[in-house]
Amino acid sequence: MKKPLRYALIASAFLATFAVGFVTLGWLLVCRGNECPSISALDKYRPRQTSKLFAADGRFVAELGMERRTLVPIGQIPRVLRTAFIITEDRRFYQHNGIDLVGVFRAGIANVMRGGFSQGFSTITMQLARNVFPEKLSREKTLLRKLREARVAREIESKYSKDHILELYLNQIYLGSGAYGVETASQRYFGKPVRDVNLAEAATLAALPKAPGRYDPRRFPERAIQRRNTILELMRREGAISDADASLAKAYPMRLAHGASGDVAPYYVEWVRQQLEAKFGERIYQEGLRVYTTLDLELQGAAERSLERQLKAIEGGSAGAFPHRTFEQFLASAGADEPAPGTVTPYLQGAFIVLDPRSGAVRAMVGGRDYDDSKFNRATQALRQPGSTFKPIVYATAIQSGRSPAYVLDDAPVELPQIAGDTWQPRNYDLKFEGPMIMRRALYQSRNMPAIRLGMELGEQSVVDMARKFGLTTAIPEYPSIHIGSADVVPLQMVAAYSTFANLGWRVAPVGILRVEDAQGKVLWKPEISREQVLTPEESWLMVDMMKDVLRRGSAAGAVANTGFNLPAGGKTGTTNDYTDVWFIGYTADLVAGVWMGFDKPQKIMPNAQGGRLAAPAWAQFMIEAYQRKPSPPDWPRPSSLVSRQVDDLTGLLANPGCPAEDAYFEWFIPGTEPIAECPPRALGARPAPVPDKRPPHPTPPGAPPKKP
Repeated sequence: MKKPLRYALIASAFLATFAVGFVTLGWLLVCRGNECPSISALDKYRPRQTSKLFAADGRFVAELGMERRTLVPIGQIPRVLRTAFIITEDRRFYQHNGIDLVGVFRAGIANVMRGGFSQGFSTITMQLARNVFPEKLSREKTLLRKLREARVAREIESKYSKDHILELYLNQIYLGSGAYGVETASQRYFGKPVRDVNLAEAATLAALPKAPGRYDPRRFPERAIQRRNTILELMRREGAISDADASLAKAYPMRLAHGASGDVAPYYVEWVRQQLEAKFGERIYQEGLRVYTTLDLELQGAAERSLERQLKAIEGGSAGAFPHRTFEQFLASAGADEPAPGTVTPYLQGAFIVLDPRSGAVRAMVGGRDYDDSKFNRATQALRQPGSTFKPIVYATAIQSGRSPAYVLDDAPVELPQIAGDTWQPRNYDLKFEGPMIMRRALYQSRNMPAIRLGMELGEQSVVDMARKFGLTTAIPEYPSIHIGSADVVPLQMVAAYSTFANLGWRVAPVGILRVEDAQGKVLWKPEISREQVLTPEESWLMVDMMKDVLRRGSAAGAVANTGFNLPAGGKTGTTNDYTDVWFIGYTADLVAGVWMGFDKPQKIMPNAQGGRLAAPAWAQFMIEAYQRKPSPPDWPRPSSLVSRQVDDLTGLLANPGCPAEDAYFEWFIPGTEPIAECPPRALGARPAPVPDKRPPHPTPPGAPPKKP
């Protein structure tokens, strides 16, 4: 043998021996000093699972967690899906012992040719090791990291079966759009459990691990189809599927589920999430809790449609009536010049809340027009003036104090000194005064002066105390302006307060969670229903009867009548100073629903923006749709202890032939509150005409409300 050849062989042998020794030494030392994780953790390893929210009827609503994942056993994962992943990610999975030497050799040649780490040689077991132990096995492209990963993979293979390893991998892998594991990905993309996926869908899922964002079938459908078809061709070449099956699957259209988890009732879901986090902390993101909520998906959809339809109707009204940029215009112009999504939005906003007054169950919640643009929940986080929707609390205080619906109030000017030294001069919405009127009429016509005078007569502290019984927890300063709704409230609390009327005196606190179970079905928490009697059945029935008049002939009559809604119901409109907030809260015996509309930064919505004109139609449309799917509600039974008298509508006294018959009506009274005297004789049509409010404009000044006189 020639010397050069002999020297070359000796050198090659030396280098090979050195390389083998180096790798062997590295293999022995790579895990020194506890640098590699202990695979014993896999004995009890369960990947983090999201908590799942379900509607009241058991339908899935959303997931909560950083890694959306539902675990499934290997037996529920179709063979075609397992095959697709193996052929795509590690086709010699069942032949190697954690390290694919053929793949290592191929990757080594490719990396030498390209002068760097351009091609990996990870097996499914190595990927599992990296995903399960990210704190020990980083994703940096170094030989040391690869050796550690291979060492851990080898240990995993020596202890666990191939099927167990594959099960862990398919439940652990990230597949884009926040989905971890094949079950969650199948539900998210195709709206079906993984056991039901077909060949084309299996190949689509197997296409994702390489680059979940790049091959997202929702964002890049053409790219996803191309990658899917490549995998189908690989399966065909490996003999895993026939030519005919491959051709059919390649032609299969990309059929994706509409929407995704978290798209349903996002404000409601976030409200529930906050409660769960306060109760369970990080457990809700890791342990796969099952949360059964009070949400009614049909009522939620009806609330969303009714609110958005009415908001668009307001924005698209008669020319020039709505002086602001519309929501559609905002969406069309949104770009670099728009502020980042946050609390304050520049377009007309709204909130809609629906609850069952008997249990307090919140059936629907809309906290704004676009959750992606603003996650601020106007139903639960906003503080807004309730306007005249607060007046029923004042009138309920009066009824409880012994006054009757026929009690006479004066719709006359009110002028009260302010702390700042000037004068508060509140107005009625029509800028007129109508003089004496009974309490029933003052309520359904929503007159401000009678409500203020009545509240001052009762005392601000009495009204505040009643508001607390109705469930309002925000600050309510003892000033006369509170009687017409100047104190800020949380919309959810304001709407829930009306459950007192719907329940004939019992207030029920709002609740969004029925029960919470762990992953094994054990009940961890079941919130108790909080009930408090605020009014007697007699007092509350009188309030309900008066509030029915708001819909029959009062401030909401026109808007409600135009929709055709005619079921037994009561309610109250609300409008604040300068038309910045409009409300309608109404109820039947089994549903309470409230609508608020306004701008996040309070400003005039439009001229003559009344709650009856703007908010009430959305409520009525919702109620019509709601009761198309459920039985009509019963009327409230009148307590037998109430007594009836025919009284004069102007004076509240007993009617007699000396007073016009057209002004006589039958009123109900709690025994002892009915009138005794008869009305004085009065000519037909002698009712006083409204007097114009000729005072110069003097809106409520900013700062402190008016002080007590």
